[in-house]
Amino acid sequence: MKSKLNILWTSADPTTAEKMVLMYALNSKVENWWDEVQLIIWGASAGLVNDDIFIQGLISELIEHGVHVTACQVCADMVGARETFKELGIELIYWGEPLTEILKSDGKLLTI
Repeated sequence: MKSKLNILWTSADPTTAEKMVLMYALNSKVENWWDEVQLIIWGASAGLVNDDIFIQGLISELIEHGVHVTACQVCADMVGARETFKELGIELIYWGEPLTEILKSDGKLLTI
């Protein structure tokens, strides 16, 4: 059975983004700590990704290494990030139901 980690990222703090969220997501995939890694951008983190070119570069690196990066479509729209996210290759979906399914199925969810 494949191991899968879902990281729910809601913080707009750039230090937390760089030094924890994005670093752990990348290393989890590169070092094969998890077979699948999914980063979910939701809430304030959507604004940070939209506004910070350095963070965008780190997101691109995650995608290049096989981390699935997805975001709340409503949040992206609220901060005007839809085009930026599309350019970066970030999947936009409505995350309410999928998050509920992760929680109900006892999926691995790290929330930051």
